[in-house]
Amino acid sequence: MAGRRGCRTRRKGRGVAAPDVSAVNKDPVAPEAPHILVVDDDQRLRTLLWRFLNEQGYMVTTAATAAEARARLESLEFDLLILDVMMPGEDGIAFTASLRSGDAIPILLLTARGEPEDRIKGLEAGADDYLAKPFEPRELLLRVNNILRRVERAPVQLSGRVSMGEFEFDLERLELRGGGGPVKLTGSEATLLKTLAIHAGSILSRQELARQSGITGSERTVDVQVTRLRRKLEKDPKEPRYLQTVWGEGYVLRPDKI
Repeated sequence: MAGRRGCRTRRKGRGVAAPDVSAVNKDPVAPEAPHILVVDDDQRLRTLLWRFLNEQGYMVTTAATAAEARARLESLEFDLLILDVMMPGEDGIAFTASLRSGDAIPILLLTARGEPEDRIKGLEAGADDYLAKPFEPRELLLRVNNILRRVERAPVQLSGRVSMGEFEFDLERLELRGGGGPVKLTGSEATLLKTLAIHAGSILSRQELARQSGITGSERTVDVQVTRLRRKLEKDPKEPRYLQTVWGEGYVLRPDKI
């Protein structure tokens, strides 16, 4: 799991909290398996997701509320958060936005609301992907695998840095630094910036950016990810100096130095 280290936060320990199910899979999960935190106030769905993901070889911990999830995040290390949007108290959108102020753990949102505007709100809050209920377990598994593949994908042949004003992006470590310290990027933001940096000076269509960065969803999803990156890179995101739009064609990164 070394490839994901740049996108994971430091935790006090690693382990699985007792799930709210009585039956445990007979085959033990490998200790190096990705660890997923499932947060949903529906106990039946938590149980089903715990059992299904465990059977697929993942370590799984569950929580019923955002407050309970925060307690888990304080003591355990996770590779992915599967989060219900419509929870009592702090909902999934607000919880996602709060995590993005200091945590780069990938987030997959689940919700009964499948309208485009609802998905956009989730992505703007910092989610990596969005899945509407009801869903097929196989689709959930594909999205989980895609997210984990994105964040653990480490450059093998390419190394180097690109400079954009006060910011510098390390293509090997997928780390962005600026303003005297590191800048938090989600897994999706890091892979998108890497794709743009590899093709610096070249215009990439939304479809090509999505394909090379592993972004799922509509073209609007790419637009949302670009908007989030601009907020972190640009002094004036509405008048971008580095991550520019080429109308009718796509996006281009124009760094100061490669």
